[in-house]
Amino acid sequence: MKITVIGAGAWGTTMGIHLADAGHDVTMWTRDAERAGLMEEQRENTRYLKSFRFPDSLQVTAGAIGEPDFLVGGIPTQYMRDCFSALKDRLPRAPFISLSKGIELKTGQLPTQIYEDVMGADVPTAVLTGPNIAREVALKEPTGAVVAGDEAEMFQAAFNGPTFRVYTSDDRLGAELGGALKNIMGIAAGIVDGLGLGDNTKATLLTRGIVEIARLGITLGAKMDTFNGLAGFGDLFTTCVSPYGRNRGVGERLGKGETLDEILADMQSVAEGVPTTRAVLEIARKHGCEMPISEALYATLFEGVAPQESITRLMTRDPRRESTRR
Repeated sequence: MKITVIGAGAWGTTMGIHLADAGHDVTMWTRDAERAGLMEEQRENTRYLKSFRFPDSLQVTAGAIGEPDFLVGGIPTQYMRDCFSALKDRLPRAPFISLSKGIELKTGQLPTQIYEDVMGADVPTAVLTGPNIAREVALKEPTGAVVAGDEAEMFQAAFNGPTFRVYTSDDRLGAELGGALKNIMGIAAGIVDGLGLGDNTKATLLTRGIVEIARLGITLGAKMDTFNGLAGFGDLFTTCVSPYGRNRGVGERLGKGETLDEILADMQSVAEGVPTTRAVLEIARKHGCEMPISEALYATLFEGVAPQESITRLMTRDPRRESTRR
């Protein structure tokens, strides 16, 4: 198959290499012509995925997108609308699968919803998500993922491989919400690490975090099973424990006393959990959905509340009966 990956970050590059290794003819598009030329010359992405050589069937361009069998979107959520709006007249009406995980701040839309908003709802769209740290996938360590949405079986066949096992789901909404909301919990988990707290604290956060994620998801129409699977708890676990996670890294630095402005100014990649925290709370408040962990993180990120104080507020909420349901 002919496949075009839009975006040349770590995850887009990893999937480009993976698809090329699977025997597909892959073009990776980036808007930066100088960077595209450098990657073609060096045959690797030294900025985001150093030391992983491109297969011969992977080409990098800033020019023509061509007529692929499907498109892969690897653009950070907050930049998707501008990118695809600029490319609209050059993009084929081919099926589209998103790698992005987030919620657009100004609209509250998920990545596939943004794409449909730009390109039209008649274009088949899906999402690939799950516990997928780019470097580990590039190293071909065994990994599971989920494709949810239109043409799921076609995408499954294209992405599935000996070290990358792909399942299908009909719950695109739940899969995308899981991928977006786990980044909020990832920042919170990093704060736990930065403060030097232990496994009890981390386990409590993960357990109550997935309940909070599912609560909003079910309120919006997603399925509970999705949050029990790879797109839910699987992705949450990886984000909260991996030393490579950008969002967990932001939280760790917050826990050690750095300010959010200092951290973001120093980052090369995008931490989707920061804008997603703001966007998600607007949605939750609109629907009357209680999200105490997200509220506490919002207070630390945007209201100047110290991380330890936010934890104290969470721990001193009124006692209640445990429920793992909405």
